[in-house]
Amino acid sequence: MNNRLVIAVDGPAGAGKSTIAKKIAKILNIEYIDTGAMYRALTLKILKSNIKVNDIKEILKLMESTSISFKENHIYLDEMKVDTEIRKNIINNNVSCIAKIKEVREKMVEMQRRLSESNNVIMDGRDIATVVLPNANYKFFITASVEERARRRYKELLEKDNKDITYEQVLDEIKIRDKIDSTREIAPLKVTADAYVVDTTNMTIDQCVDKIISIIEGR
Repeated sequence: MNNRLVIAVDGPAGAGKSTIAKKIAKILNIEYIDTGAMYRALTLKILKSNIKVNDIKEILKLMESTSISFKENHIYLDEMKVDTEIRKNIINNNVSCIAKIKEVREKMVEMQRRLSESNNVIMDGRDIATVVLPNANYKFFITASVEERARRRYKELLEKDNKDITYEQVLDEIKIRDKIDSTREIAPLKVTADAYVVDTTNMTIDQCVDKIISIIEGR
């Protein structure tokens, strides 16, 4: 790792890993890479291009002319900032279908590794410790009960003006995403033997951040 600090963060939907990773990046003054947002950005482009989510050939063709980058904690798709668009519920409901495609993951892993090569980074996603950054200095698996994760995601959607959805729908959607993410053949969501597991069900975001920082700093 050439004395670089590389932190891998994995976990299921709605566990708070992106919020936690962003705060840690700020405290440690390192680059934050949200790989889930990368899959979301690609999903957005696929849907806007009217390509079916199971049309692998067309999706791979689209990826050849797609650029995804991060600048100051914002994500850019083909040089356009898409932070808000990628959080819509239509993206939530389709992103796992895109993320389970083997060839898509291979291309994304290449992009993610390139993004991590020259900086101190914290990267979060579903397969960071297992596939993308298996030699990371620190690995964390952030989780929470499915009900708590659904409650958080529902609150987030209401705050973003998605009023046409119920808590029960969000709960069902998260259960489906968990199943797809943990049972897919390629890079399923799982805990590595050397990862620290942090259950956020009864913790505040700041408590989680403090726990992880204390592990990194060896307190």
